[in-house]
Amino acid sequence: MTELHIKFDFKARYYKLGEVNSETKQVWFVFHGYGQLAQYFIKKFAALESKKICVIAPEGLSKFYLENVASRSAGGNNRVGATWMTREDREVDIENYINYLQQVYDKEIGNAKVNVTILGFSQGAATATRWALTGKPSFERFILWAGIFPPDMNFERGKEILGKKKVIAVYGSDDPFVTAPRMQEMLELSSKLELTPEKLDFAGKHEINEPLLLQIASS
Repeated sequence: MTELHIKFDFKARYYKLGEVNSETKQVWFVFHGYGQLAQYFIKKFAALESKKICVIAPEGLSKFYLENVASRSAGGNNRVGATWMTREDREVDIENYINYLQQVYDKEIGNAKVNVTILGFSQGAATATRWALTGKPSFERFILWAGIFPPDMNFERGKEILGKKKVIAVYGSDDPFVTAPRMQEMLELSSKLELTPEKLDFAGKHEINEPLLLQIASS
């Protein structure tokens, strides 16, 4: 058996709050976590629109039912989520979503002179990091929210690019996914990058906290 790959045209969606124009103060690219959809995730950033901030939420290219066939057949729901990648054919998934993200960026930003923030939530933190490290998107601020850097990242490239940016790490005090080993891993990865991200905490779980979000947007 031979494994082969083929390239073809692929249509993918994304969501946006606001517009990029002469009145836009900032643009935020926000990346959802595992099992989420961009159309719901972007609503968590609605408060930013009144601040003349345009929010753009790309979506993982792979979608799936959140419940298995048996539970859906037994009266469950048909909710769908998306993921950025799995371990299966992961390098191709990464290549695909990076190309997709850059096309969204080029379409929406073009040659506009505007401050850009990249925010990755949970699984989206790794996606945001990999895209940022391509060196193609121009941005000023990088936020990891309830997530950490991917351990397989290019650390030399990370030093070069993230070392010149404002890097923020945000965690909820009761987030069940932000364990002590996880935070230790984040510390070690940051050390390899020779970075000390600004660490912000809020009272909450695995979620976007609106008051803190507005605080960051105003800083």
